[in-house]
Amino acid sequence: MKVTDHIKQANGKTLFSFEVIPPQKGKNIQDLYNNIDPLMEFKPPFIDVTTSREEYVYVDKGNGLLDKRITRMRPGTVGICASIMHKYKVDAIPHLLCGGFTKEETEYVLVDCHYLGLDNVVALRGDARKDESYFKATLGGNHFASELVEQISNLNQGKYLHDDIKVEHNYDFCIGVAGYPEKHMEAPSLNTDLKRLKAKVDAGADYVVTQMFFDNQKYFNFVEKARAIGITIPIIPGIKPLAVQRHLQILPQVFKIDLPEDLIDAVEGCKDNKAVRQVGIEFAIQQSKELKAAGVPFLHYYSMGKSDNIKAIASALF
Repeated sequence: MKVTDHIKQANGKTLFSFEVIPPQKGKNIQDLYNNIDPLMEFKPPFIDVTTSREEYVYVDKGNGLLDKRITRMRPGTVGICASIMHKYKVDAIPHLLCGGFTKEETEYVLVDCHYLGLDNVVALRGDARKDESYFKATLGGNHFASELVEQISNLNQGKYLHDDIKVEHNYDFCIGVAGYPEKHMEAPSLNTDLKRLKAKVDAGADYVVTQMFFDNQKYFNFVEKARAIGITIPIIPGIKPLAVQRHLQILPQVFKIDLPEDLIDAVEGCKDNKAVRQVGIEFAIQQSKELKAAGVPFLHYYSMGKSDNIKAIASALF
């Protein structure tokens, strides 16, 4: 079922969802199941599965020569989605990236998603590779998330990249995109970033999931400004509970977000990461309660491979 249909059928009730990351190459998928299992009691209508882009590794061939090879640390997104749908009987949503994929590769991924019965996809530009200072589009790939949304939307209308095909059955993907309450790190201003979000909506996006934030007022302001420029699709808040003390440095550095002073003070007063994890849980519960009271369509949690804190939060809300 489409995310937008889940929202309609909820009749104003706030639903629970979460995001998982595939296991690293060589790891067992059972570890992923072990973290999903405790969250199924809260009846998530969907589970997001992230995608990793390619990175380059250099292998010594001897004689001073290096062989450049492409690797993906966490492959298997579409396969994991199929497995989740089969095992848990919920919708699974793969992330699709511009970076690391040509348009042709993206089209074939979408064909696979259609055959597997996946009704939703999330279209993202993706990050730069570790060896790049700035994002560079893959040769033959989409440059922006809006272009990726347009490609998916075209396929929904029976328009393939190169082949003139008599379409017997159109695809009908529900398309999610990312939103940034504190603006994307590369955007010169929040207003500019909102215009880019509007471009994704105009290209065919059906709903928005936000980057993590810790100040609800920033989310509320973001939604208000989005509505003011004609963005009417659902905007789902993304929530990430703090879990370790180094998150105080890592999250602002990586995601360019601000943390509230009371949360910073509470974390800095903790003796160990066990205490930090509890602070993160309690803060996320209060944050989630306020968002739920405001009538948000979903509370979407970034689990990052661990679910004990997400379960504690959900237990207080659902």
